[in-house]
Amino acid sequence: MNRRIAVVTTSRADYSHLYWPLKLLSEHPGVDLRLIAMASHLSPEFGSTIREIENDGFPIAARIESLLSSDTDVGMAKSIGVAVLSLADTLGEMRPDLLLLIADRYEMLAPASVALSLRIPIAHIEGGEISEGAIDDAVRNALTKMSHIHFTSTEAARERVIAMGEEPWRVHRAGAPSLDHLRRSQLLSREEVESACKLDLRIPAMLVAYHPVTLEHDTTAEATALLDALEQIAAQKSMQILFCHPNADAGSRALISRTQAFLTRHASDRLFVNLDAVTYWSLLRCVELMVGNSSSSIMETASFAVPTVNVGLRQKGRERARNVLDAEPDAAAILARVTEARSPAFRASLEGMTNPYGDGHAAERIVEVLTSVPLGQQLLIKRAMPIPGRDAT
Repeated sequence: MNRRIAVVTTSRADYSHLYWPLKLLSEHPGVDLRLIAMASHLSPEFGSTIREIENDGFPIAARIESLLSSDTDVGMAKSIGVAVLSLADTLGEMRPDLLLLIADRYEMLAPASVALSLRIPIAHIEGGEISEGAIDDAVRNALTKMSHIHFTSTEAARERVIAMGEEPWRVHRAGAPSLDHLRRSQLLSREEVESACKLDLRIPAMLVAYHPVTLEHDTTAEATALLDALEQIAAQKSMQILFCHPNADAGSRALISRTQAFLTRHASDRLFVNLDAVTYWSLLRCVELMVGNSSSSIMETASFAVPTVNVGLRQKGRERARNVLDAEPDAAAILARVTEARSPAFRASLEGMTNPYGDGHAAERIVEVLTSVPLGQQLLIKRAMPIPGRDAT
């Protein structure tokens, strides 16, 4: 019988990482793929990105309405509860042999909790990483301990997962699957990017991806410094500023409102609510630098040696390549880092750099394990690792 593998996607961000694993799973003769789309994928406010999944031709086994129309931490917590109720019915009926989850979004706690109750083994992508300024860090670690198979992006992340007590045979360094787009997808030319995004890239461009800092009481407090710095850059009229839509976290609406106010003063700058993975990667290849606090600005910019200014607390502790410059959430500090990032000397220093997050072969490594790992009780029962310096029990 075919191995039934369910995959959960909650947003444009994780879908762009999951595309190539989904593609290979859908083509595998021994796999019955069941794709579950939920949360912001079904939200018009966040671009109704479920249409992208449909356009890519993946059959959607279940659509889970779970994202509350809210901008608060209470709304986030209630969204988890709503998702649990729907997923209990969906997964209870589906009963997959494996459930594949990715990364660290708070919504992923819902399918993991349900799968644990239903004795469905969980495979998790991108565990062992660090982002100390967001609840993502705790979510990621919780998913690691609830999972039975692990696919890490870096060797350091693999060692960290093993240090958490996971048996080494369960932990595989696959690389970040988002990087597979560079090797497998046909990226757009500069002219095609200009046409798709309605841009003139003869003008230097800065890509800004900034999300709420979910461990702060005021999740948008650091944004004031960033927007102040961007006001000064915009006033110089030396480059265009391209904003990406923030994640569906507490404070996202406030960020969107402040960004839209910024754009009323600087009409030549742009906000993209949703960019598909290929268009996003193609645009990233064309910009002069990236600024913000997104994981993409650390994990993906290195593949193009794009200078990056990482602002504030959100990504503190995350492994990074030498193209990333950290800035405190202070306008002067951000401007100084932007100046450094744009300097010929810094750009020259990035020549020949490699991306520590992988080589574009993650999807095939992930699919190989998913389709061959033994199922049953031997996968579900996790053996406690011995404490160093003590005898194993």
